[in-house]
Amino acid sequence: MSSSQDLRKRIKSVTNTQQITRAMKMVASARLRRAQAKAQGTEPYTQKLHQMLVNVASSVAPGDITDASLLEVRPVKKTLYLILGNDKGLAGAYTGNLLKYFQGLVDRADGQYEVITVGRKIRDHLKVHQYPLAQSYVDFSDHPLYAHAQDIIKEATRRFTDKEVDRVVLIYTHFVNSLTQTVQSTQLLPVETPKAEGKSQGSYLFAPEAGEIMSKLLPMYLETTVYGGLLQAAASELGARMTAMTSATDNAGELISQLNLEYNKLRQASITNEISEIVGGANALQ
Repeated sequence: MSSSQDLRKRIKSVTNTQQITRAMKMVASARLRRAQAKAQGTEPYTQKLHQMLVNVASSVAPGDITDASLLEVRPVKKTLYLILGNDKGLAGAYTGNLLKYFQGLVDRADGQYEVITVGRKIRDHLKVHQYPLAQSYVDFSDHPLYAHAQDIIKEATRRFTDKEVDRVVLIYTHFVNSLTQTVQSTQLLPVETPKAEGKSQGSYLFAPEAGEIMSKLLPMYLETTVYGGLLQAAASELGARMTAMTSATDNAGELISQLNLEYNKLRQASITNEISEIVGGANALQ
């Protein structure tokens, strides 16, 4: 059985840990509100841009596009996976869920692949397990900027247009709420442009030509898609961390209660033993 001194040390240690986890929970909660607002604010823009892309694609032939390299469909011999992860830990199963989803895609896919990562945790895991890591970006997973998305998609586009890879797939975590984040994937390259339903090719007038507009829309669409994924990943990371720190704080509270109960029992037993010794000594003097 632990001594009362050992129990006091453990109670103090767990209490200090609880204070840290509570503070981290509050910080994550405050930052989550801002990250969630950003993620939700960019969704309408990204959706509208995609709608414009579909509408223009329904009115233009691939040969009329100034630069159709981003639309080139070819046999997939090598795939580039772009994984948006986290730089910091203490986020529960956030990283594990991303890795599990990525591994599932790799197991089902044919051909070779390589990976571009955002975040230290994903990068370190892939390095340790010797995955084909092509590029990595760190130090901005929880506060991404549009310039970060531009840098990332520029590298991915270069590899696609240089025919180093034949397909680019984005993997990120979509924020639902602080308790739920779902891992999703979307094909970035070649850009898929389904025909707009219910629209005839003569429904729109374009100035300048539709082909030129398409050439401008494609890079913008890719950049906003990656930026939206970065914002969703940032909100998901903070939500996962807030949930993890809430659970850690609650568990610390339960452990403190158990330790206090054990300490009080030990103290009561010690006091009872002392009283018994005093009574026994008094009886012996009579």
